Amino acid sequence: MVGARHDVHSHAHEEGVPGTVNLQAREGEETHYGQALYPVPSSDPNDPLQWPAWKKNAILALCAIYSFLGNSALLGPSVYIGIYVEQFGVDPNTAAGLINYANLAFGFGSLILVPLYQKFGRRPVMLFSLVAYAAGLIGASQATTYSGLMGARVVHGFGSGICEALPVQLVNDIFFLHERGKKLGWYTAALCLGATGPMWAGFMLSGGYSWPLFFYVEFAFAMALLIAAFFLVEESSYKRTFPAPFVSTSPTDEKPVAMETEVQSDSSPPASIPPRKTWAQQLKVYNGVDHDAPFFSTMLRCFTYLLIPSMFWVITTYGLFIGLCALTFNFVFPIKIVAPPYAWSESNSGLIAIGTILGYLLALPFLPASDRLAARLTKKNNGIREAEMRLGVLYPALIIAPAGLILFGMTAEKDLHWIGYFFGVGMVQWAAYFYFTVTLAYAVDSYTANLSEFLIIANLGKQAVSFGLGLEVLNWILQSGYAKIICGAFTVTLFLNCVAVVPFMLFGKRIRVFTAGTWLARMHASTAVKGQSH
Repeated sequence: MVGARHDVHSHAHEEGVPGTVNLQAREGEETHYGQALYPVPSSDPNDPLQWPAWKKNAILALCAIYSFLGNSALLGPSVYIGIYVEQFGVDPNTAAGLINYANLAFGFGSLILVPLYQKFGRRPVMLFSLVAYAAGLIGASQATTYSGLMGARVVHGFGSGICEALPVQLVNDIFFLHERGKKLGWYTAALCLGATGPMWAGFMLSGGYSWPLFFYVEFAFAMALLIAAFFLVEESSYKRTFPAPFVSTSPTDEKPVAMETEVQSDSSPPASIPPRKTWAQQLKVYNGVDHDAPFFSTMLRCFTYLLIPSMFWVITTYGLFIGLCALTFNFVFPIKIVAPPYAWSESNSGLIAIGTILGYLLALPFLPASDRLAARLTKKNNGIREAEMRLGVLYPALIIAPAGLILFGMTAEKDLHWIGYFFGVGMVQWAAYFYFTVTLAYAVDSYTANLSEFLIIANLGKQAVSFGLGLEVLNWILQSGYAKIICGAFTVTLFLNCVAVVPFMLFGKRIRVFTAGTWLARMHASTAVKGQSH
């Protein structure tokens, strides 16, 4: 099945400042939301931008499922902390390390796997990571000691660490600018719904099954995903080239004059356009080495993105919503709900995930909101797109997130009706969906050179932040009280991070202009892999 080909005559181009894009369309050009196509596709049918919609969406769906499974496997065993304490003879904080250290390994996986997919391709690294993920899961199901379970957890956490970087990279590879917010939204929804892992793990307990069943079920889904990925996920690494600008000499001035460039890629004769790869060629696991893509320098340069404000904001946003909120919910609710006055059974301690599900489901209708807002503001701005134009959708979430955290904390402090836990979690997770999606899309829109390096530090950074917070979050709460820590310290910290949307909307372009003139921008521009930055 062949999808409709996209017009290659788009004149869209990035202006002098990263994150500012001219999307003005000329008569007869293909447009979406009234904007020209960007990035500009080539004539090559193997260009991922020219792939049929069903193929693009299938790849996105598989990556989203991978994110769901990877995250559910990380958080699911949180309902087993009491069981691990009894079975392995450790204290609750040590037992919680089975979640925290796997979480850290999940972040460090990107440090190795992202440079690998730059060097050897997205497809082989995704398949390899799925194998490692599945191996760790089956190992966890067979573990009989704390150290054995910890080792297996680290392996499957490390292997699946790529599942958060790869979807963002693939969205950048195969979708246009006007689609990114919505497509990243689907990935984010799957990622966030992975937090429901404790609920499924709790259901297995209530059914009379032991904790290893959770890992068996995850392993079965991992193998099914591996088979589907082998047949559907084609290599999306593609170096897009364009004709060089035409230069002539002015009759009144001997200096060269650059004529207006036709930003298109079908100027070559039709005979030079390669045929679409055959089915067998698409299934090849190894497609060679990209000698232009560095490995160790990619690992080192990624840390320089900590100096870019919007990139750092993504890290703190994910880290705080996971470390302060998600881990708090998953650690506190099982402890509170099994004790008086609630006295629920331990098998129902994972039901807090219902709040997470409701929060994300209520957010899904607003999936294309940031794309549409940015398109409307772009039209008002005479076709010039600024990266900050999508940030306005965060204003409601700015208020709802801290309010939800206060509701959860006060319910725990005063032993209020259990519905307060679910409403609090739902409010925070509804807001988290927007902050996860929009801050990430904003960062990707703002700086596209060496995107893979940003994805490394984004994943590593947020997991490190959540790990650092998760190590002591339960001790802080139990020692100082639910209201003081959750409603006080945690809420203030989360609010300060969320309210950063205001200075970014007011001064974001100035920040981009400033950073574009620094040594950091020049270094990344000079080391960007040719044809992969747009």
